Amino acid sequence: MARIRRARLHLIRRGLFYSLGLCVVILLLGGIGFWWLEPGIRSLQDGLWLAFTTAATVGYGDLVPRTHVGRAFSVVVVLLGLAVLSLVTASLAALFVEQEVEEEEHQIERDLMREIHALRRQVELLHERLDRNQQGSSHP
Repeated sequence: MARIRRARLHLIRRGLFYSLGLCVVILLLGGIGFWWLEPGIRSLQDGLWLAFTTAATVGYGDLVPRTHVGRAFSVVVVLLGLAVLSLVTASLAALFVEQEVEEEEHQIERDLMREIHALRRQVELLHERLDRNQQGSSHP
């Protein structure tokens, strides 16, 4: 059971790292794309900033795509950014939920073990009574 929990937590963490990596790749490619496509973007740093504000749908307005190609590219960045940022958020949420679920599972396990021990004790007492009754009835 503990091995399954560790494997599940490992998968969740791996998913978080993969989605963060994908987020960085999309932002980097978006920054390079804006730097290459938009004449008003003079540095890679500005392209990265525009990619981030576009992907996060913040849109501060300090840098904006002005060409039709740049605007079409920003639609792609927004769609990819929303998808990947949603994955990051979901992976983080899964980490927190997994920890809560694990605590609840531990509590359920402890409760079940307590119940099993109580039932085992009741069965032992019943066997003892049965043995006493059988011994009492076999001796006249």
